[in-house]
Amino acid sequence: MKAPNYHFLICTSSRLSGEPNGACSRRSAAGLVQYLQEQLDDRGIEETLVTNTGCLKICSEGPVMVVYPGGHWYGSLDEDAIDTILDALEEGGPAEALLLNT
Repeated sequence: MKAPNYHFLICTSSRLSGEPNGACSRRSAAGLVQYLQEQLDDRGIEETLVTNTGCLKICSEGPVMVVYPGGHWYGSLDEDAIDTILDALEEGGPAEALLLNT
């Protein structure tokens, strides 16, 4: 496998047991993982990897996503925020207005 151009990490509050438990999970983060993947496919953004993660330790901002290679952190995710982030990515940069100060 070729290394991805972008790696999206979305907190779904998964625990070691595999069970979701936490703020991001309660805020429907799992559905956002699927939505993100569908949007990447629909937009033809290739060479990407989408990963759901355990707790990223900023629950008050959840659901949280980190996008690499830039290491940009975004919080309070919903479908509109994902659209804005992908629009900015297609334009070559981060969605500045949505960045968290981590």
